[in-house]
Amino acid sequence: MARLTENSGSLFQSSSASRQFYEWQLFDGCQWKQIRHDDVIEAHYCQPGAKGITIHSTLGSIYIDFDKLEAQGRIRVRRQTFFSEGQAQEIGWYFKDSSVWQEYGLWTAGRTCSVNSSDLEEKYRRNSQATFMFTVGRTSYKMDFAAMTQTNMTTRITKSVRRRPKLNSTLSENSSGYSLPLSAGYLWEFMAEEGQWTEYQKPHSSLDSDDIEQQYQLNPQGQISFKTRSFSYTLDFNRMLQANDRLGTQRAVRRIQKGSQQTASSSGVRWQFKDIGGVWKDYVKNVASVSSQDIENEYQKNPHGRMHFGTSSYNYLLDFSNMTQTNLNTQTSRQVRRI
Repeated sequence: MARLTENSGSLFQSSSASRQFYEWQLFDGCQWKQIRHDDVIEAHYCQPGAKGITIHSTLGSIYIDFDKLEAQGRIRVRRQTFFSEGQAQEIGWYFKDSSVWQEYGLWTAGRTCSVNSSDLEEKYRRNSQATFMFTVGRTSYKMDFAAMTQTNMTTRITKSVRRRPKLNSTLSENSSGYSLPLSAGYLWEFMAEEGQWTEYQKPHSSLDSDDIEQQYQLNPQGQISFKTRSFSYTLDFNRMLQANDRLGTQRAVRRIQKGSQQTASSSGVRWQFKDIGGVWKDYVKNVASVSSQDIENEYQKNPHGRMHFGTSSYNYLLDFSNMTQTNLNTQTSRQVRRI
């Protein structure tokens, strides 16, 4: 297990001290601060076989899980990136073969693989929750971005998948092999106190829709910070939430295509539970007392709340924070997802 120790002084440094295009930060309870010598963290993070790293800071020993980008306990961690327009970091996609992580397209045991890292990254940017089929030789596989797995459709063997940046490697729009989507085509909105979707706009906010979309395209599972006149916030792309850095309050966020006239009741969001055998099933009203849209409406009101629903035989509790449904009669718990 990798460790990072600072023997003298603070493990934090001012963000202005770094000229890197990345920055690893910890939240000290008041503000985000860069971790000193975060180049060590970055070097380990870019290795597909690295699960995490332990750092020793003024906040104590902290383990950072690279797959979840989470720190232990109540400590919060994030990786910020800073690129010029039209630039992005080169991303590698890997699968675990026995105990070795292999990059797609570079190692296929002499067989032709229908996808490589750049193909997978382009698909991931379009839809980070997608599933699709690809082939290696004559064998078909299913890729699941949400679960980060690949499944052999013949043997049903499932292997882990990882997406990691390549160390100190950046791409321009012309050299990457794919074009980044235009930011002008999307609006970013948050759920205001009045229960209405409200667009991010300047000067009320330090960022507008185009600013947010540009950062989203560079890292669809990252986070960005912004300010209003009174508060600072963190917008989490993976969870589609904004959090008030001082108060901790959270609001739902959405990304919609301009001109779509999308509303909460026509968002197209699907809610599913993991049934027996690991099969994901939609919530539908002919089976349960709620549909995906009913659940989505409650979720938009409070992304960390709970709601009750029932079937003809049982009563359930759906917990948005833990993304679980619990059978209140049997206490059986099942995983839930929003896609």
